[in-house]
Amino acid sequence: MGDYENIMDPKTRKSVGSFASWTGIFINVLLVLGKIVAGLFAGSLAVVADGLNNLMDGAGSIITLVGLKMAAKKADDEHPHGHGRYEYIAGLAVAVLVLVVGIELARSGIAEIISPSPVSFGPVILVILVVSVVVKVWMATFYRSLGARIDSSPLKAVAVDSRNDALATGAVLVSAVVSRLTGLALDGWAGLGVALFILYNGAGLVRDTISPLVGEAPSEELVDYISEKIASYEGVLGIHDLIIHDYGPDRRYVSAHVEMPSDWDPLVTHEIIDRIERDFLEYDRIHMIIHYDPVEPDSHQ
Repeated sequence: MGDYENIMDPKTRKSVGSFASWTGIFINVLLVLGKIVAGLFAGSLAVVADGLNNLMDGAGSIITLVGLKMAAKKADDEHPHGHGRYEYIAGLAVAVLVLVVGIELARSGIAEIISPSPVSFGPVILVILVVSVVVKVWMATFYRSLGARIDSSPLKAVAVDSRNDALATGAVLVSAVVSRLTGLALDGWAGLGVALFILYNGAGLVRDTISPLVGEAPSEELVDYISEKIASYEGVLGIHDLIIHDYGPDRRYVSAHVEMPSDWDPLVTHEIIDRIERDFLEYDRIHMIIHYDPVEPDSHQ
């Protein structure tokens, strides 16, 4: 947690998120153009569907960009605790988008299985698919790294989506190679298999992104960080009734009962408590409210 104050800085989060989102938009547009054009020429539903999946990925990057921008807005009269939860909403929107893509792919895959159409897989399509898999694996790593760095729900969701894309395109690639070598009509089955995988992961993403919106328990890492930092101040004998309210990654309100020696000058203990609250706000962007509990020093020996 050494860089905790840095990842909570709205400017840092917005900058990192914008860079990741624009990178995703640019790459996905290129993949969409290549796959849809190649898929239409080859008559491959799986390749076209994979291209549309990349189109949804580009839309997901736009949602992430807008969500992070909205989350960085300052607090106002209508939203006194800021707009940080827009970031969680953006993550949920990306997850729902993943589900929509999965449903559409499943529908198209079933239709292709029932009424298979001739497919002509040439070297160009195979090269496009191989390049797409490599690019998507890189994007999944890229998003996962940045998402972990700033603890961003939308970026983590897009990272999972990119990983799914790599697996989906890999399945299409395998079906294309097998179909080319054996003549079997596997295009629809590949599309359906990809769809089921995407739906499974999409459901998990929805669950994970809804959780902070409805008020999930804080992570043990955050609780330990706050508790240890408070305990490090002079005179603090104990901490209890720690409550954390999450209004977004950079908008957390925390209350705690802090035990301090009853025989100390109240002005001294008050100054220490004020310093703790100021330090948390300045360095961690955590709004801390501390209740002073005077206790007998001997009771903690």
